Amino acid sequence: MEVILLQDVKSLGKKGEIVKINDGYARNYVLPKKLGIEANSKNLNDLKLQKANADKVAAQKLADAKALAEKIAAGKITVAIKTGEGGRTFGSVSNKEIGAAVQKQLGLEIDKKKIVLNEAIKNVGTYTVPVKLHKDVTANLTVVVEAL
Repeated sequence: MEVILLQDVKSLGKKGEIVKINDGYARNYVLPKKLGIEANSKNLNDLKLQKANADKVAAQKLADAKALAEKIAAGKITVAIKTGEGGRTFGSVSNKEIGAAVQKQLGLEIDKKKIVLNEAIKNVGTYTVPVKLHKDVTANLTVVVEAL
């Protein structure tokens, strides 16, 4: 019997796959536990429509991420940090502060988890900070750190 999986099943496959399994296994385990449905023409057509919709949504998210990346790359934010004698800084600039500055200065909503900092910025200067918006889209944000 052919079955369309509704969930990932360890020994069979991933969600959305069409697998051929024994009739007894399908009737006694897969179908009653709602792990899959029988692969008839109606269900196959529904699966095809769901995949087409998922592809459309993924393409839209990618386009949105690219548009946001262009806005981020064109923008430049300024963050102030306390400094003492000889230009010595107190504290650092983290991705949380960068995210807040982007929202305030550029008007863009960026999750702080998407801002990729290998280490916190501890010196005054200009930095290029990568922002991972999508698995295929990474924007470079220019951050100017000034003395307060």
